[in-house]
Amino acid sequence: MKKYLSNYKITLRAIEPEDIDLLYAWENDPEIWEVSHTLVPFSKYILALYIQNADKDIYESRQLRLMIDTSEGKTIGAIDLFDFEPYHSRAGIGLLIHAKQDRSKGYASAALDLLISYCFGKLNLHQLYANIETSNLVSLALFEKQGFVSCGTKKEWLMTDTGWKDEIMLQLING
Repeated sequence: MKKYLSNYKITLRAIEPEDIDLLYAWENDPEIWEVSHTLVPFSKYILALYIQNADKDIYESRQLRLMIDTSEGKTIGAIDLFDFEPYHSRAGIGLLIHAKQDRSKGYASAALDLLISYCFGKLNLHQLYANIETSNLVSLALFEKQGFVSCGTKKEWLMTDTGWKDEIMLQLING
């Protein structure tokens, strides 16, 4: 039987109540707000409610967050499915490896590879997409390496502290 959520490098797992401190730190880190489109801090109360409702089926909640654990058991990030659309058989992907020292070690690539296999092999999705700001060259390269292709540029799509930025939409079609 194929293991969809684990490989030699990482495991993707369900969110647990014990993850609240990590989520609180990540969601309230202004350095990643631009990427996550966050404008205000999250309270622990709101995050606790989110975790309590994380047991809902993806077909009901239309989203899924999986935590990324290294083979040593350290939680280093999260990978999300959002805008899950079962009728059209598609979903968006968001990915975070939070600490700079955990980046560029293949964890994001391993997580994305597992999630793609899960989405196409278990959820039977037809396509996945990602929206990436044009100057985020590392993320663009990561998704392109996995076979995602650019299908358009949204001009001046994101307002940031430094002005308007363009966003590229990438797609991966199963087939």
